Amino acid sequence: MRALVMTEAGGAEHSHVLDLEPPRPGPGQVAVEVAYAGLNFVDVMARRGDGGYTADWPHHPGKEVAGTVLALGEGVTHLAVGTRVVAATRGGGLAEVAVADAELTVPVPDGVPLEVAATTPLGLATALLLLTDAGRFAPGESVLVHSASGGIGTAVARLLPHLGGGRLLGTVGRPEKAGAARRHGYHAVHARGGDDLAAELRAANGGRGVDLVLDPLGTTALDLDLDLLAPGGRIVLFGNASGAEPAPLPPLPRLLGANATLTGFSHNGLLTHAPAKVAGAVRRTLDLLATGSLDTPLTVLPGLAAVPAAHDLLAAGRAEGKYVVALDR
Repeated sequence: MRALVMTEAGGAEHSHVLDLEPPRPGPGQVAVEVAYAGLNFVDVMARRGDGGYTADWPHHPGKEVAGTVLALGEGVTHLAVGTRVVAATRGGGLAEVAVADAELTVPVPDGVPLEVAATTPLGLATALLLLTDAGRFAPGESVLVHSASGGIGTAVARLLPHLGGGRLLGTVGRPEKAGAARRHGYHAVHARGGDDLAAELRAANGGRGVDLVLDPLGTTALDLDLDLLAPGGRIVLFGNASGAEPAPLPPLPRLLGANATLTGFSHNGLLTHAPAKVAGAVRRTLDLLATGSLDTPLTVLPGLAAVPAAHDLLAAGRAEGKYVVALDR
């Protein structure tokens, strides 16, 4: 089979499409013949060699796939060979065949194209968990999302109306990306680095504080988040996009004075410790997609050879929305 392999830390020059032996499922696992695989910023962080994102080299990226069940491991009885499925993988998803835990493999309803299903495990389902599980979103609340034009930011915008709606604010790293976020459903979007970003965002929220902040920027925007937070508001940190060493968290008096809740979110941690929660979120978003009430913008890449350039776009902050790759055979 063909697979994308990262041979060492660095850039696209170390990403290669290689011929490998297809993996076989172990107990409790399934092998999936991959039709589409999702791209995610976690792939970029692994490619850079960020701590905690790859254990060794070569690295086999890819955390979400959609396709058909090719083989069942011992003990798997609720799936059948040939079933259309989507799966959250622990790696190796950017390949013609991938192995996933059966409990993280979900049948795809009729009417949901596989390329759309491939956006759910780390895209729509993660956005749903960020809002509902980690962020405790309530209808009508205001939400601020950093990196609003990216895959998660776009998914949040698509899901919010289905959760009761609210005021949706965003920041972007480049001014030219603000328009894309507005098109996807943001009420106001501002580029980071402005003279008084906090004042602009507060004005965009009618002068009020923000109820929920979803922040993938490590700790670089945490002071801003706390400045903007409404009393009793929540901040969810779910990544470290810059790769820089995180700064210490704010002192306890500041958190107490703001009546703030500061929460960490790790998709990989949920895969290990709460897989049923991830699978449940995948099912919920697939059901919304099946009814036609939810859609998700995506860009389909023509094959694995196109992935390193797309990773470059993600790394440079120039990507828009969600990317999936078609595994052309």
